[in-house]
Amino acid sequence: MNKLLYISVNSKPEELSASKTVAKELINRFLEKNKDFVVEEVDLYKEHIPRLEYQYFEKRNCVVDESDTKKLNDKDQREIKKIRSLCNQFISSNVYIIAAPMWSLSFPAPLKEYIDCIMQDQKTISFDNGKPEGLLNDNPRTVVYVQSSGGHIPWLLKPAMNKGLSYVEDIMKFMGIKKFEELLVDGTGFSEKEKKEAINKACEKIDYIIDSIKF
Repeated sequence: MNKLLYISVNSKPEELSASKTVAKELINRFLEKNKDFVVEEVDLYKEHIPRLEYQYFEKRNCVVDESDTKKLNDKDQREIKKIRSLCNQFISSNVYIIAAPMWSLSFPAPLKEYIDCIMQDQKTISFDNGKPEGLLNDNPRTVVYVQSSGGHIPWLLKPAMNKGLSYVEDIMKFMGIKKFEELLVDGTGFSEKEKKEAINKACEKIDYIIDSIKF
């Protein structure tokens, strides 16, 4: 069965979050057209995301093996188990929907901590012969990045001001995921009216996004 992994990174509840609202609408419409998919959700403000300590790794991006894991204390063993679980969950998915607000030209910190957990040598990337290579090009996969922001970013300024979106796209392609779509909820402003207008405008693009998803 195919899997859609929904990764949300916003401390607000869905009814207050523009990015989560649009992402959930995207998921619901996607499931209407693709009934063979199951959904798993990782809320990065509720889920425990380990911080990567040096003792968890035997080399760059490579978690220690089982024998060395057993030499660590119980807390560290649980952390390594969680890192492996997050990475395996990501690998087992076909479609990824990430919902995040723009914060300080980027995204909230938990998303970076999550990405560090799934960037694993011989699982999502490899460094054979000293050359990095993404391993997630084995199957068709698509990432949809749903980002909300209070203002409207001019197209010409996006490379300079939308660093979070650019980073996520680059890191997903680095892991071998070639298909990346952005769904921007721009101009949420300061009023409820502005936010609703921004959400409605973004939702108008959902069917096009769904039709572009390959798996």
